[in-house]
Amino acid sequence: MSTTPSEDRAALLALAVEAAQEGGRAAAEGQAGIGVLDTKSSPTDVVTEMDRSVEASIRKRIHGIRPGDPVLGEEGGAEPGQGAVRWIVDPIDGTVNYLYGRAEWAVSIAAETGGEVVAGAVYAPARGDLYTAVLGGGAFCNGEPISAAPAVPLELALVATGFGYDAGRRAQQAEVLRAVLPRIRDIRRGGSASVDLCELARGRSDAYYERGLNQWDWGAAALIAQEAGARVGGLHGAPPNSELLIAAPPELFAQLHDLLAPLGADTDVPAAG
Repeated sequence: MSTTPSEDRAALLALAVEAAQEGGRAAAEGQAGIGVLDTKSSPTDVVTEMDRSVEASIRKRIHGIRPGDPVLGEEGGAEPGQGAVRWIVDPIDGTVNYLYGRAEWAVSIAAETGGEVVAGAVYAPARGDLYTAVLGGGAFCNGEPISAAPAVPLELALVATGFGYDAGRRAQQAEVLRAVLPRIRDIRRGGSASVDLCELARGRSDAYYERGLNQWDWGAAALIAQEAGARVGGLHGAPPNSELLIAAPPELFAQLHDLLAPLGADTDVPAAG
């Protein structure tokens, strides 16, 4: 467990909030008329100019206060440093939503010490929501405490998920979904992992799972969900990872885990075509 003092965690959260709000306001002002700048894993996995400029502004803000800290960002990759805190940054989580003028996107910033996230902020400016948490301090939306919904039986669960951009992965995810959908109340696909996890933390869904995420997708939001009472992890006791992330109240987590485990949700498949 991290030994970061609580007062230090509060300071880290304050910096995360400041940087996220600054980046989020700039992104929101520039959303209208934005276009695709580049692609990553596939032609549908897009990057906008705003992704890169927001991440650059976040790095500048963090290093203005803590110049020695390393940063892991979706666009700029890993920047080494000698500081005790590593910052995990997704400048626009939900870029396709952002590109289409939708509201389901967010700026996500987490502070990690000793390999453990101790503070996190997820700012969704188009929705007017700021989610925050420090380790051991509960979860909040716009300053008000939030909590995950009580566990329900799997067949009554509203489950959120997402899909990757690689065609082979999408095909495999579709097969998993075919098996999951008849066993639950319904499915939701929002298009932003961090927003989905924060919505879970707020009781607006019962569970969430997704394969193919990166640490910047869940870094802050997983802490928020955990502090709201959800369990967040991978398969067979593993921590959340790119193979699979599951989040739900503990009793429902176990049911969803046991449904997903035999479905090949942690096994790569050949690319389609």
